[in-house]
Amino acid sequence: MLDKLFTTAMEYWGLLPYALQFVIVVLVKIVVVLVPLILGVAYFTYWERKVLGWMQRRLGPNRVGPLGLLQPFADVIKMLIKEIVVPANANRFLFVIAPMLSLIPAFAVWAAVPLSDTFVIANIDAGLLYVLALTSLSVYGVILAGWASNSKYAFLGAMRSAAQIVAYEIAMGFALVGVLMASRSLNLGEIILAQKGASILSWFVIPLFPLFIVYFIAGVAETNRAPFDVAEGESEIVAGFHVEYSGIAFGLFFLAEYANMILITALTVVFFFGGWLSPFAGIPGLEGTFLAAPSVFWLGFKMAFFAFCFLWFRATFPRYRYDQIMRLGWKVFIPVTIVWIGVEGVLAAFKVGPWSGPT
Repeated sequence: MLDKLFTTAMEYWGLLPYALQFVIVVLVKIVVVLVPLILGVAYFTYWERKVLGWMQRRLGPNRVGPLGLLQPFADVIKMLIKEIVVPANANRFLFVIAPMLSLIPAFAVWAAVPLSDTFVIANIDAGLLYVLALTSLSVYGVILAGWASNSKYAFLGAMRSAAQIVAYEIAMGFALVGVLMASRSLNLGEIILAQKGASILSWFVIPLFPLFIVYFIAGVAETNRAPFDVAEGESEIVAGFHVEYSGIAFGLFFLAEYANMILITALTVVFFFGGWLSPFAGIPGLEGTFLAAPSVFWLGFKMAFFAFCFLWFRATFPRYRYDQIMRLGWKVFIPVTIVWIGVEGVLAAFKVGPWSGPT
């Protein structure tokens, strides 16, 4: 019966125009990526509260559903039924669209992120430029939220956050120049394949370790996470640029924050840790097994480790002063990346490390 249904479906599929087939395939890929991503963003909030509870000897969510597993849905319902209050004399259009400008780019970047060696929504040759362009758009949501609120508190918070995002965006961009030099490609899939070798020693984290440190810490800062969370410094600036937001509009900003955290973990894995490549590749006795085979499982496993690091940092480090944050971005990270790019040029000239192969 199933064979007959499958055969019939394939016959009808063959009758469809190629353009319609292409659209359907892309839409299915988008659904396959976005549904787990949205659920992942929701349960990242649950995981954070559980991890912080574990580290601080608390229980965390444990009332809604077994082990509190339905807490993210309760949070969403609560925010949906709360009123969205638009301040008097605020620019209503920009006030409403600002949270979307923060959230949509974080989802749109996934179009170019390869989840395995066979699955990617759009295999963009200039994928690295696409990623940089979209991740830079999040600052507009922050600025518009502060300006459109018609509140000095929100505007000052937006300026602080925007300055921080721009400072660390430059450092991240320079770090990715090093990845580009090592892989000789802007395509994210080819960047992963450039790290394929006999062992994990072929991953870019080895020759580009300083750039990895800069990229990941800059990613933590760009997402306004502790210890760089001056945007939400309640004791300093009354919750920053989103102080006038309520209901689901307020929730969208936090969804954008967690979506960006997941995105930073994915990009860190793609650029420095071999993406979907297995850490057990090349080990005698494991060749030909699941452990040595590249798969989306390894991508998710590596992402989970770096996502845990985000939560670990929040439970461990106190918030930096704003002048310390800006000094780290402008006077430390940017010079480090520029110097290491020069070192890469020397290594490439003498064909050392990733540059030892043919150009």
